[in-house]
This record gives sequence, C-alpha cells and structure tokens, in this order.
Amino acid sequence: MRPISIPAYIGNYYYEKQDPQQVKKSYQKLYKGNPDVSIVMPAYNEEATIVQTLASLCSNETQWAVEIIVVNNNSKDATEALVKACGVTCILETTQGITPARNAGLAQAKGKYILNADADTIYPKHWIEEMTKPLAAEDRNVAITYGRFSFIPVGKTGRFTYFFYEYLSDFTRLYNKYFKNEAVNVYGFNSGFRRAEGLQVDGFNHPPGTNEDGFLALKLKNKNFGNMHRVDNPLAIVWTTDRRIQIDGGLWKGTVKRFKRVFIS
Repeated sequence: MRPISIPAYIGNYYYEKQDPQQVKKSYQKLYKGNPDVSIVMPAYNEEATIVQTLASLCSNETQWAVEIIVVNNNSKDATEALVKACGVTCILETTQGITPARNAGLAQAKGKYILNADADTIYPKHWIEEMTKPLAAEDRNVAITYGRFSFIPVGKTGRFTYFFYEYLSDFTRLYNKYFKNEAVNVYGFNSGFRRAEGLQVDGFNHPPGTNEDGFLALKLKNKNFGNMHRVDNPLAIVWTTDRRIQIDGGLWKGTVKRFKRVFIS
C-alpha cells in the first residue's frame, strides 16, 4: 500500500534544517574507502534542498561502500559551497543540461554500480541497499533497476490528493510495461545500473525526442545486459517534490498530459 501521509522521518529530513557538519560525519561512515556504489546527482541552483537530500542519503544503512558525486551544472547560488561543507565530492559541468551533467558524473564515478539521484528528493534509509541488490545478484539478469516514488507537495495540491494520483500513475506504468515500453517508467532520480555496462552503451547520450534516463534503460536492455527491474519494496519509496508537476501546469494539466502520452501518442 502507498503511504497516505509523509512518514515522520522523511518529513524531518525535508522540513527541518540539516547541519552540513553532521552530514559530513555520516558520509565518512558511508564512504568506507574504495566505493562499490557511486551515487551521481546533477544539481542546478539547489541550495534550498541539497543538504536535506544529502542528509537522507548519508544516513542510509547498507553493506556497500558508497561515494556521492554532485555535478554542479553552473549553479548561481550556494549549491557547491553547501555540498563541499557536507564533505561530498562536487564537480563542475559547464555544458548546461541534464544529459551532460549525468555523463560527467558517470565519467568521474569509481563504483561498480551507479545510482542516479536528484537534489530535491529524500531517500529512505534502505534505498541504496534495495536498488543495488538486484544488480549484484548472481544471475545478473537485471540491467537496470528503477523504483517507486511519492510526492512532497510544494504547490497547492495536498498530500491526500497525491495519494490517489500515485495509484493512477501506478496503473499507467503497468500499462507501459505490458503494452508499450517499460523504459519510460525509468526516472533519473531513482534508478541504477552497472557502471561498465553504462559506459559500453555511450552513457546517457540519446537522440532528440527521447529522455536520457529511459533511453539508457532501453540501450542496456537491447545490448542484452538484462531486464529492467522495478524495486517494489515499500522501504525503498523515495520522496520527491512535485515541482515537475507544477512545471507541467499543475496536477490536472499534468494528469491530462500523462493520459495523452500513455494512451494516445
């Protein structure tokens, strides 16, 4: 079952001020030396949420050694200073856009596994473990993992309304999986793959009219590296702001766009 309300500990990360020094201490425990997992996070003017996001990631419980790489994509605010205050690697990518930013992080990463994250999202404490586990399975039949998410309202739409909207979205994703193309279900803020295989398919580069995250999933599958795997464990649901819906013009307009994209186009 999907959560009706925002869990208290998720809300604490998002709504309470996070201390970069405490985040730094948590990250030092997570890093453990040579990384097995690299979390790559593009960032453009994310000073309002970047520390909260890093705090949630650095508090994850996992068997893996983890590095976090934030790609500063020409931010004009204090994003880079805050990332460095948290003790997290921050690199600069001057070519504007999500694709060059993700590719820059991929090139810098040292881990065997890459997890994709965004700077306005709160990650539950089991996210790293649950997203990496299928990629590390011995049968290696999984090329890319992707997860479920819920919304943190920043606009006028309330959480209770989003509870029902998320069930509708789940239905459209099932339709995509069985009747269209599962790759469109893969989002860049909640997915993972093996670094070596990602490099073999030219990273996140994609043709016009496609998205970097879904097209990467398609390339990995077509290269016979394995299937796309949705992580269903409710402990791995991430919480992201609804700013993408606000950009689409609000919930109603966003729903209409989703309906047309799934069932008409």
